[in-house]
Amino acid sequence: MKPFLKRTLALWLASGMALSAHAADITVSAAASLTNAFRDIAPLFEAAHSGTKLQFNFAASGALLAQIAKGAPADVFASADQDTMDQAQAQGLVQAAQRRDFVSNALVVIVPTASTQQPKSVNDLAQPAYGRIAIGLPASVPVGRYTKGVLEAANLWGAIEPKMIGATNVRQALDYVARAEVNAGFVYATDAAIMPDKVKVALTVPTAKPILYPVAPLPAGPNAAQGAQFVDFLFTPPAQAILSKYGFGKP
Repeated sequence: MKPFLKRTLALWLASGMALSAHAADITVSAAASLTNAFRDIAPLFEAAHSGTKLQFNFAASGALLAQIAKGAPADVFASADQDTMDQAQAQGLVQAAQRRDFVSNALVVIVPTASTQQPKSVNDLAQPAYGRIAIGLPASVPVGRYTKGVLEAANLWGAIEPKMIGATNVRQALDYVARAEVNAGFVYATDAAIMPDKVKVALTVPTAKPILYPVAPLPAGPNAAQGAQFVDFLFTPPAQAILSKYGFGKP
């Protein structure tokens, strides 16, 4: 190889190595209900951490945990409930000292905006008028577990489960109601707020346990150190302001 070509190749390799040393793609696996807020937070974080890019994987918390447990690359895990993060901790995927609650939410019953009927309590959902009710699948979707817990406490699960239209995540439940494919649905207050023209909140439903979202970096992630930086960033005033804008409360 000619000296000129050798020098050119050496410079190209050196520049590529320098870029790889500074750039990092952080993969964040996060509950579907965080979609809008996290996408707004991303440019702020990237501006504060030059050369770093965020990649998001949004889905039901249980589905995300299953992916991570099977080896899917991820640097941060943000769950919509404590149970799923407890499972991640039990499997050694996150460390107890690094998990933190960063926002809270509320469970609501929504109906299509054009609906002429609106339940006044969860008991009304047992009536024939509510023949199709969107509920997250309790086995993998936290909002479904919260819903099932509320209905079991009210001795209504047996009456309402046959009407359940199972959703693979909370946004799917929201879409079912927005398209008027069901008579009602259980979602988080933050999800209902993003479609005020298509759904209306009929009830805010108290839950036995507060709805708290934990987040943690994944030590085995390809960019674990940068993942920890993103977790820290979620507690900064700019990030908290965006989360508040979307209706999330303090933990």
